[in-house]
Formats: sequence, structure tokens, C-alpha cells
Amino acid sequence: MDHRSLPGGAAEPSSEALPPFQVQPAARVVRLPPYMFGRINSLLYEKRRAGNDVIDLGMGNPSEPPPSIVIEKLAEAAADPDNHGYSKSNGILNLRREVASKYLKKFGVRLDPVHEIMVCLGSKEGFSHMCLALMGPGDTAITPAPFFPVHMYAVALAAGNVIALEVNDSERYLSNIAYTCRHLYPKPKLLIINYPHNPSGVTVEQAFFDEIVQLARRYGLMVISDFAYADIAFDGYQPPSFLASRGAIDVGVEFTTMSKGYNMAGWRVGFCCGNPEMIRALGVIKGYYDYGMFQAIQIAAIVALRHTEANVESQARLYQKRRDVLVDGLRRIGWQVDPPRAGMFAWARIPEIWRNRMSTMDFAMFLLEQGDVAVSPGSGFGPAGEGFLRLALVENDNRLRQAVRQIGRCLEREQDEVAV
Repeated sequence: MDHRSLPGGAAEPSSEALPPFQVQPAARVVRLPPYMFGRINSLLYEKRRAGNDVIDLGMGNPSEPPPSIVIEKLAEAAADPDNHGYSKSNGILNLRREVASKYLKKFGVRLDPVHEIMVCLGSKEGFSHMCLALMGPGDTAITPAPFFPVHMYAVALAAGNVIALEVNDSERYLSNIAYTCRHLYPKPKLLIINYPHNPSGVTVEQAFFDEIVQLARRYGLMVISDFAYADIAFDGYQPPSFLASRGAIDVGVEFTTMSKGYNMAGWRVGFCCGNPEMIRALGVIKGYYDYGMFQAIQIAAIVALRHTEANVESQARLYQKRRDVLVDGLRRIGWQVDPPRAGMFAWARIPEIWRNRMSTMDFAMFLLEQGDVAVSPGSGFGPAGEGFLRLALVENDNRLRQAVRQIGRCLEREQDEVAV
């Protein structure tokens, strides 16, 4: 019997007769633009494979480990056989209680750990699934500009539309939100806010959030506050919580994370707090997508929240020192940089001579190719970021000084060559 014969005498078509197989991604995937940082990451990998000592200031990836007490608790909890089964998708209750305790101590906000707090696999996962829970075809969200990519594309993946409004002037931003709500039909459904802002470092005071709550009530907006940099602030500034404004919990939620101040980026521990109905909707989505976080990580996170606040404050002081080193260095070589009051980045305006000569992406590639310094081009955060670079405060002082020297040298060489 021929190996291609089928029961009943029919012959299986030969492979030569079959059309080429094609994978057809969903329209939501096809609509996404090319990953803006792909070129930089690819070149960074190639240069390091070739032995180049590239200083990577592109990603806000903490360079320090969590406190030893947290790592020890993780190892202890991982050794307990009872912690290896499925966990609750909304997080263990004791961890949610610890989050409630932090909100009360730090921001004066009382939260019900049962109905108003949910544990997420990092705030990015929680934010993305919240967009799925709230948005659908025809719905519109207002996002910051420049934007952290997930703020734009999580809405797009949920089939929603996006209007991006610039955040550099807070009063104008509030006015533009109101104008958009008055003149757009149907009205926007969701407002996404992000302070301290990534990438620009813009910060606000509590009164700003008071205004946001009033706008949300007036125009029926649900609010998502991305509060990723709650724990990293400088010069005595304390970033306010959206939930500390009166009535905020009636209109929105806030996402926080342990990735930054606690140096637990790879652990993927985040929280969603606030409006119980929005929390419930997120829980419905998460119930279908995951079985919760590894319980040993949650137990270690409890220890981190309960016992390492002094380490968090020390880490913020370390970032402040790095900020000063980087900003002072860039200013000495003629760059325009305002020192941020919070966050893990400097948002630097590219000198005019270079803005007129090449795009922000090309400039970032040039610094990597010729200077062995990797940065994030502002255009990766949307059109409002064109002309800027985001530089992460993730290297030690000496490496940051070296990065500035390398940037200065490669730009001097290029200017000399152009002059010749």
C-alpha cells in the first residue's frame, strides 16, 4: 500500500500539490506598529557579542537586588510544599492587607483588601487586562503624550480608540481633557493618567488629581492611574496618590508595582487598587487568563512591604545621586536637561544642531554605533517625544560619567568630520 493512500482507496495529495501554508495573525496584531526599540536592541546585542562594553541606559531595569531578607523569605517559602499549588488570581489576602496598610500609612487612603485591592503579575499585565475589561469596539480612551507604549497599545489590543494629549503643561492638559469630552461623540470612556510621568518626568500635586476627579464625574470618565514611580522621588518631593483625592475611588483605580523602589522587576508583582466594580471586572478577565502568582513570591512580597521601607528610601536617594551626576554631565556638554523630581529617567532634549540633522531614532542609533551608549529615542513614545532622549538611571556614578564622556566624544568627532 502506498504510504500516501487513505482508507477507501483515496490518495492523500502529495506535498507538492498543497498550497504554501500561511499564518494569519489577528487584525489586532497586524495593526500594531513595528516595535520602535527593536533596531536598538538588535544592535546592542550584536555589539556586546562582539565584545564592546556598551553602557545601557535604555531600559528602566533596576541594577540592584532586593534586600536579602526578601530573597531569604522567597527561598524559605519556595521550600514549603504547600506553596506550589495554584494560587488565587486576585492574590493572597495577607498580601492585599499589606498593600492596604501601605496606602494608609503613606497616603492616608483606606482600602478594603477584599474588594478594593487585587494582586497582578506586574502592573503592566494588570493594566492590559483592565483595558480588556473596560474597552471594546467604538470606545475611546484618553492617554498621555508622550506615552508609555502599553498605555496606547493595550487600548488598541482591546479594540478601543486612543486620543493622546500632551502632558507637559498640567493646566493645559486638564483643559484639553474637558474640551475633548465636550466635543467628541461618543464621549471618551476612559482616562489614563501617569504621574510621575514616564518618559518625561512631569509631576503634579494633589490638587491636580482633585480636578481629574471632577472631570471624571462631569463627563462620565473612568480613570486608570499608573503610579509605577510612587516610591522613587527626589529633593523632598512625595508623589501624591490619585486615590487620596476625595471621590477618586468612585471613578477609578490605581496601579502600583514593586519593580522599581523594591528592585523586584523580574518578580512581576503589581497591584490594582480602587473602585470595587472596576476591580471586579479585572478579576473576571484574570480568572480566565491566569491562576495567580506563585505563592512564595507573594509571601516574600509581604516581607518586603512590611520590613524594607528604609531600603526603598535608600534606593530613592541612590537614584537622586545618579540623576545629579547624569544631568550635570549632560549640561556640561551643552545639553538642555531639567532634573526630574521623580522616576528613574532623565528626559533630555537633543541639541538643536543634531535635531536639524537627523531623526531622534537615527540619533539614538548613532550614539550606540559610535559611542557605545544605548538610550531610548523619544519617538518610541509617540510623536510628542520627537527631539528627546530618555536615559535610565540604572548605572553607577562612574558608568554614568563615562557615558557622558563617550557621548561627547562621538559628537565632537562627527562635528569635526562634517566641518572638514
